[in-house]
Amino acid sequence: MLVDIFARRYEGIQLRAAFEERDSRLLVQSFRILAEDLSPYYLDGQENPASVSFWTTLESSLSRELGVKELSQHWSSYTTNGRFHTFKNTLLSVCEKWLSKALAGSPDTHLKERLSLIELGFRAKEADIAAMNARDVTDGEKLLASLTRSGLRVPGNPEDGARARRVTRTKAFQTAVEELNTRFRQAKYPLNYHNGFIQIVTDDLIQNEVETPFWSLLATPQWKNVDIDMKEALDLRDSDGRDPAFYAARALESTIKIISDTRGWTHGKEKGAHNYIENLGSKTNAFIAPWESALIKDFFTHVRNPFGHGAGSSTMPSLTRPQTEWAIEFSMSWIKNLIRRM
Repeated sequence: MLVDIFARRYEGIQLRAAFEERDSRLLVQSFRILAEDLSPYYLDGQENPASVSFWTTLESSLSRELGVKELSQHWSSYTTNGRFHTFKNTLLSVCEKWLSKALAGSPDTHLKERLSLIELGFRAKEADIAAMNARDVTDGEKLLASLTRSGLRVPGNPEDGARARRVTRTKAFQTAVEELNTRFRQAKYPLNYHNGFIQIVTDDLIQNEVETPFWSLLATPQWKNVDIDMKEALDLRDSDGRDPAFYAARALESTIKIISDTRGWTHGKEKGAHNYIENLGSKTNAFIAPWESALIKDFFTHVRNPFGHGAGSSTMPSLTRPQTEWAIEFSMSWIKNLIRRM
């Protein structure tokens, strides 16, 4: 199965021209968050089956995307007292050995491939957390919550205990994400992890005031399409691809449609974004003010619509880099603002 990785998305953008101590430090710190905080390989001195599965899948997925049989050797050998011995390395050690491998080749490629390991690991754990929170509490979770480490039962409602454990796990993952992004800043990397992807950050102020709260709002499945389109917009912006503003506007349009549907304002006769904006801005619904409605419509008229239709014999529409960044930030700000009003 094809897997989206950081190294492929940013292949044409140079992140590092040399490999320095801060690069090595960042990789070790990031890996330790995965190996110590998110998926420790051993539990009470024994292999944790969930972690064995995690590291096995992680190594297999990345090695396949990089086009190699294995990240590092799965089997090792040694000789003692004239006897030859072999043993199988844990997939955790396979990943760790590859991550700490000495530079041989392009510093930029070396770093991006290893950041891909971190990205895939965080993405997998985030998917686990989302799946856990989406399903009903299982009998196994209730049983686990009702027992102490010694196996004795503890008082209280097992379901409440299970939900409390879920909250703890979710907060632990969020803390790990915050540390990873802090490590990026410490290493002076223009990167940020959010919702399964590491992406380039262009402006610290926008990142702190707009993008960070924006991505946290899109973490629930309801906003999946918004999340996908906005990530596409950022990737196209960073790689100088075609029409990143179009995808940002599409993310805003999806947000408006979701709100209209959720509130029961969609009537089925809408022909485009303007009609959905009118659903939110009508006197009866008054979700947005008339001037806000006019402002968003104007954005779709002059930014989204020209890129949503073929140019024919006319000049192909295009935006400058500053205009593109403004269009993305405009869309992000409005999406964040509209979701918070719900």
